[in-house]
Amino acid sequence: MDLASNAHWANTLAVFDLETTGIDVDTCRIVTAHVGVIGMSGEVLERREWLVDPGVEIPTAASLIHGVSTERARLEGQVAAAAVAEIIEALTDAAKRSLPIVAYNAAYDLTVLAREAERYGHASLPGPAPVIDPLVIDKAVDRYRRGKRTLTATAAHYGVALPNAHDAGADAVAAGRVAQAIARAHPELAAIAVAELHARQVDWCREQAESYQAWRRANGEPEFTTSGAWPVR
Repeated sequence: MDLASNAHWANTLAVFDLETTGIDVDTCRIVTAHVGVIGMSGEVLERREWLVDPGVEIPTAASLIHGVSTERARLEGQVAAAAVAEIIEALTDAAKRSLPIVAYNAAYDLTVLAREAERYGHASLPGPAPVIDPLVIDKAVDRYRRGKRTLTATAAHYGVALPNAHDAGADAVAAGRVAQAIARAHPELAAIAVAELHARQVDWCREQAESYQAWRRANGEPEFTTSGAWPVR
C-alpha cells in the first residue's frame, strides 16, 4: 500500500509547534511558534513563524533549549496578545481548509495556546479537531519499544531528519513527517477516517496516562497523578 492511495488524511497536513518559557501549561508563555503546511512527500508548502515577547522573563533553562533570551524577545518579539491571536487565526484557517493539525505531544502545545488565549481574552481555537499526535499514535502502535519517545528519538526511529531540534519550525515539520512515516508503516491507520483517528487518540491518551500513573504509583510515588485529557487538558 502506498501513502498516496491510502493515507488520505496524511496527504496534506497542517503542522504546529511552540517553544515556551517552561513546562507548566497553566503558567508558561509562548516564545516562538510555527504553523505550516506540508505536502504528501513531506515538502513544505506553507510556513509562518512568530517570535514573541512573552511579557515575562524567559528562564535560562528554557533559553538554553530554544535559543531565545529575554533580551532578544523584548527587542525583536511581537506583542504576545497580537501574536496569540494570529497563531489561533492561522490554525483556524487550516481547520477550515480541512487540514488535520499535527502537533507532537499535542496536549502540551494546544493547552498552552488555550491558556494564552484565555490570558489575553481571545476566543480559543475551535475544537480543536481533527488533531494528529504522533507521540500518542506511536505509543499505541508500538507500545513496547524501548527507549525515549522524544520527538528527536521518534524521528530517528522512523528515519525522519531533525537537524535543528527545539526550533519550532524544524520540530513542527518533523512531527508532520513522522505522522506520514507512521501512516506508511501502519497501513491500517492510513485507512482510518481522520475523525475516527482523532477519537481513537482521545482513548489512547487516556489509557496511556492511566498506565503511566499506575507505574509511578507502583514505583514509590503512591500519590502521583497525571491527566490523560487530549488534545487539550
